[in-house]
Amino acid sequence: MNLHEYQAKALLRQAGVAVPDGALVSSLDQLTIQAAAVGDAPWVLKAQVHSGGRGKAGGVVLAKDLDDLHARASTLLGSRLVTQQTGAAGLPVSHLLIEAPTTIARELYLAVLVDRASARVVFMASDAGGMNIEEVAASQSERIISLSVDPAAGLQPYQCRRVGFGLQLQSSEQLQALETIMLELYNLLLQQDASLIEINPLVVTADGQLMALDAKITLDSNAAYRHPEWRELRDLTQEDAREAAAAVHDLNYISLDGSIGCMVNGAGLAMATMDLVKLHGGMPANFLDVGGGATAARVAEAFKLILSDDKVRAVLVNIFGGIVRCDLIAEGIIAAVKEVGIQVPVVVRLEGTNAAQGLALLDQSDLTISTAADLTEAAQTVVAFAQGAGA
Repeated sequence: MNLHEYQAKALLRQAGVAVPDGALVSSLDQLTIQAAAVGDAPWVLKAQVHSGGRGKAGGVVLAKDLDDLHARASTLLGSRLVTQQTGAAGLPVSHLLIEAPTTIARELYLAVLVDRASARVVFMASDAGGMNIEEVAASQSERIISLSVDPAAGLQPYQCRRVGFGLQLQSSEQLQALETIMLELYNLLLQQDASLIEINPLVVTADGQLMALDAKITLDSNAAYRHPEWRELRDLTQEDAREAAAAVHDLNYISLDGSIGCMVNGAGLAMATMDLVKLHGGMPANFLDVGGGATAARVAEAFKLILSDDKVRAVLVNIFGGIVRCDLIAEGIIAAVKEVGIQVPVVVRLEGTNAAQGLALLDQSDLTISTAADLTEAAQTVVAFAQGAGA
């Protein structure tokens, strides 16, 4: 789960990391009061969306006076910000963060994350922080400092000093400040069950202090049961609407760009199904895992999700009846097709417990449902339907 910048900075502030003074606005009526609370002009105005690259997309602007602030806020608030990470549709801007400007001497990069490959918490840092850090990582990888933290020993002071030397910090006070920030970030990562905390840039101010000018935090959704307070942090407007709706029904759904809707039970089988669809010339419109304990109600909700995508021209249902019986799944499919009123071809492949009975129920349903004996046949059939060649 991603946090907005203002939410991430609130957590950093609580952990003891210095951040600029700021105030949040969600309507133009709040602008004058909140700007005065931050301080005198000029102000930095930041669109709050779950995306990097906001500065290059016009989502971070400097307002020189109150009139300029209102004009810029009027343009941003309620708009959709398009960045390299959002795609062409962009993300809605419902909140703006007003901050006092900071006099910057240097821009650094600092992040701590869970690295699955090494099964360690890893710090990454660079003396080339700022908007072009991705280009630096791609073309000047030697400027990226990386260190792993032993989970038994924890983050050690000598590791922090090593990062500080790599960042060419100029004084013992700055080295000590970096050590403090790194320890605070490490503890925050563990306490909040975060998978990423990124500060870009971590700036050295004109008076030599270290400050988090921007912040990104990603929380591990698998730990949500331990953090009921996260419900207040989630912004559904920043998420794909279908993916958010799927989570309510315990469905795992990811939107894709193709025309073939896929409904499968099991993540591995879903990936194999998508691969076979692609092999036979089709493009999946989604990844959808209904889980091992699929029910008629869940199948109906899954169909609704798939069909809410206007690009879908055919649907492939691929179920392996291990935990659940295929005849019960077939009954659920029939009920769902009747309830939802599906207007596109549906191809069903069932395998496992009571698969023959399930296929027979589908064939006898008098609905426009095609059955397949194996996955290859199912994939070929649904691709033909999606391309307009199906019978």
